Amino acid sequence: MRILITGVAGFLGSNLATRLIADGHEIIGADNLITGRRVNLTHLEREPHFQFHEHDVIEPLDVAGALDWILHLASPASPPKYLQHALATLRVNSEGTLHLLELAKRKGAKFLMASTSEVYGDPDRAHHPQQETYWGNVNPLGSRSVYDEAKRFAEAAVALYGRNGLSVRLPRIFNTYGPHMDPADGRIVTNFAIQALTGQPMTIYGDGKQTRSLQYVDDLVEGLTRLMASNYALPVNLGNPEEMTVREIAELIRELAGSRSELVYLPLPEDDPMQRKPDITLAKRLLNWEPKISARDGLIRTIEHFRQGLAAS
Repeated sequence: MRILITGVAGFLGSNLATRLIADGHEIIGADNLITGRRVNLTHLEREPHFQFHEHDVIEPLDVAGALDWILHLASPASPPKYLQHALATLRVNSEGTLHLLELAKRKGAKFLMASTSEVYGDPDRAHHPQQETYWGNVNPLGSRSVYDEAKRFAEAAVALYGRNGLSVRLPRIFNTYGPHMDPADGRIVTNFAIQALTGQPMTIYGDGKQTRSLQYVDDLVEGLTRLMASNYALPVNLGNPEEMTVREIAELIRELAGSRSELVYLPLPEDDPMQRKPDITLAKRLLNWEPKISARDGLIRTIEHFRQGLAAS
């Protein structure tokens, strides 16, 4: 198949492109590189079935020839990055999504938009773990709303085009980590891993009792490819239901890195969710999918990736 991936130089985009090329598909990648990294594409640029366009999909993108799929992954995704690029985050998920939906309509292509567990906001106890039927508890005016509400708008746009005949997919992606992450992106795994490997204090926001569910990127990529092969147009949670506290994650990363970094506590950012755990009943039934890689095994691989990067820098 001939597939357009937006955000291809990002963490997820580059991993997904690698898998799809290995599966025999032709990839056209687009990225404006405000958070994506060209280094993530080094191994792909040698591939005859890969081409890259530096382009901001807030502006319409014209692709010559046929397209079978558009995979819309373009958006800053970590809190420090989407707060730094707040307006771009709003625009790429609104204007960018609409432009790409129109492109899919013109080309007769199927459309997948990477949504997020952040659409659930800070879920109440009655909705834990989070099911796809939960409408969420989101502050539409808080600082995080530039990401949360942007993705909720994007879902509404994709659903509208889906109701009008476009073949669409809506994965809701929970915390994911692995190789090709930007070491400075400010996410929980990157922060803890780099701090542990360099002997810096490991910064925990809040009391560390809030929970996260960590998914290794290879598991997510497998889930996405299975969702593409399905005909299901409504949201599907893709995440690891193995729930851990933030403190437990910090202690595990410190252990695996062989570090003696101290744990330090800082104030909790505005609207930071207190709990996060996916209900993946639908993905199991629909896609015959569930994560295979444990947090320990995935973090060992990820820490080694960062260790090699630090050694080379």
